Amino acid sequence: MLKLRAIIIMTLYAIFAAFVSFWMAKQSYSWFPPEAAAESKLVDDLFSLFTGLGTFIYLGVMGPFVYSLIFHRVGRYDMSDGPPIEGNTWLEVVWTATPLILALTLATVSYQTYEKMAIRGPMELVHLHVPQVMESAYAEPFDSTPQQEIQNAVETAPIEQIDVTAKQWAWVFHYPEQDITSTELHLPVDRRIRFTLRSEDVLHGFYIPAFRLDQYVVPNKAIDFELTPIKTGIYRLRDSMYSGTYFAANQTDVVVQSPSDYQQWLADAAAQTPGPAFNQAAYEYSQTARPGSGATKDNVAVHGWATIPPAPPPLVNYAPKHEPKSPPV
Repeated sequence: MLKLRAIIIMTLYAIFAAFVSFWMAKQSYSWFPPEAAAESKLVDDLFSLFTGLGTFIYLGVMGPFVYSLIFHRVGRYDMSDGPPIEGNTWLEVVWTATPLILALTLATVSYQTYEKMAIRGPMELVHLHVPQVMESAYAEPFDSTPQQEIQNAVETAPIEQIDVTAKQWAWVFHYPEQDITSTELHLPVDRRIRFTLRSEDVLHGFYIPAFRLDQYVVPNKAIDFELTPIKTGIYRLRDSMYSGTYFAANQTDVVVQSPSDYQQWLADAAAQTPGPAFNQAAYEYSQTARPGSGATKDNVAVHGWATIPPAPPPLVNYAPKHEPKSPPV
C-alpha cells in the first residue's frame, strides 16, 4: 500500500514537473531582447530547450529529496543504524544511461543549430558564412508579414556588403558600393548582410544582443560574417571582449530600416562631407588626469591606472549626434 502511494505521488509530481518545465521553457523567450535577426530564433529555441530540460532535472532531483526529508526522516532520538541496502543494478543502469543519452542528445541538437548558422571553429576564421537560406529561422512568423513572403524576400535580395573596422575604441562601418563611412550601423530589413570584420589593434567582439550572434574580430584577419535582420528598430552593438581601458564605451546603435528608408539614409550620408565623429572613449580620455600628468582640475577624474590613448576620432560621412557623458569622479 505504501509502495503504491509512493508511485502515485511520484507520478503526479512528475506530471507537475513537466508542466512547470514547459512553462519555464516558454518563459525563457521573454528573458532576451526582441528577436531581431533570423539567427536569433535558432538560438532562442535552443536556449528554451535547455531551460525546460534543466528545470525538469532540477525539480526531479529536489522533489524526491524534499519528500524524503519530510516523510522519511528518522525519529529525533533514533540512534539505530539504517537498513543494509545493497546496490540496485537496474537503478544504476538507468541513472547512468539517462544522463549519457541526454547529454548526447543536447550535444547533437546544439551542433545542428550551430551548423545551420555555420558558426565554425578557429581553424576557419576567414570564412564564417551563414547559409543563404535558413528555413528553420522562419519556423514562426515574427510579425504580421506572411512567413513565405519574408523568406522569399531574403532569398531573392542581393547580399549587402558592409566592411567593419574595430579599434580602440570605435566602430567604423564602410559601405563599399556607395563609398561612405559611418559610426552608426544601418541595415536593411529582410536582406542578407555580409560583414567583413577587421581589427586595427587588438581582439574585439562584434556582438549585437538582439541578433544573438557574437564574433571575435581578430587582428590581421579579414573575417566574413553573415546574418539577416528581420525586425525594424534600433538595437545596440557592443564590444564583447575586454579590449582595453575604455572598451565599455566601444558601442553604437544598430538601426534596422525598411529598404526605402535604408536607401534614403545612404543617399543622405553620401551627400555629407566626411568629418571627425564624436568618440566617447576619446572624450573620457581627454577629461581624465593620468598619473604624472599634473592635472588638478576639479572636473577631471583622476584614475590610478595607465592606458594607451584612444585612436583619433574616425573621419566618416555620418555620425549620430551625441551629448558627452560626464567622466566618472
